[in-house]
Amino acid sequence: MLEVVAVDGAEAEIAIWNPDGSRAELSGNGTRIAARWLAERAGAPEVRIRVGARLTEARVSGELVEQELGPVEVGQPERLEGVEFVPVSVGNPHAVVEGDPAEIERLGPLLESHPRFPNRTNVQVARIDGQGRVTARIWERGVGETTSSGTSAVAVAAALSGDGETEVSFPGGVLRVRIESGHAYLTGPAERLE
Repeated sequence: MLEVVAVDGAEAEIAIWNPDGSRAELSGNGTRIAARWLAERAGAPEVRIRVGARLTEARVSGELVEQELGPVEVGQPERLEGVEFVPVSVGNPHAVVEGDPAEIERLGPLLESHPRFPNRTNVQVARIDGQGRVTARIWERGVGETTSSGTSAVAVAAALSGDGETEVSFPGGVLRVRIESGHAYLTGPAERLE
């Protein structure tokens, strides 16, 4: 759930709530939805969405939203319970496993609540399909399996592809990620449902 805390012209502050009542530090999909809403409300194609200390900037063109999500940090590979993963921070924590996305139902719960992650973590299991193309599934902390996640797309692209452009396919659709010098840019749709 997105809670609009404050609006000032083309800038808004939001809070993001998970179904279990926990608060998320950042949501790429959530900030994209908020950006589309604010762009319509403010009549401005460029808007800024603040979530806690993180400020995202977005450019809205119809249903397509391109956002600068800010810095992304990729750690060294680690191994837990026999599973190798790459820790990534996109303002929220991620554990990216390269492998068969069907393994998400086993690996998601295993890693999400592992003591290595005292505040839990989001988990992605991803398969490289070719240059700049990845297929993944997501286990979102406090939620369980979800069909799409903007910050997960960024985490997967940063961990498996590094700098450049990556198309990340989820069961819920495709998101495009660009990583430039440690900064993440995310592009995807935000559609109004009637």
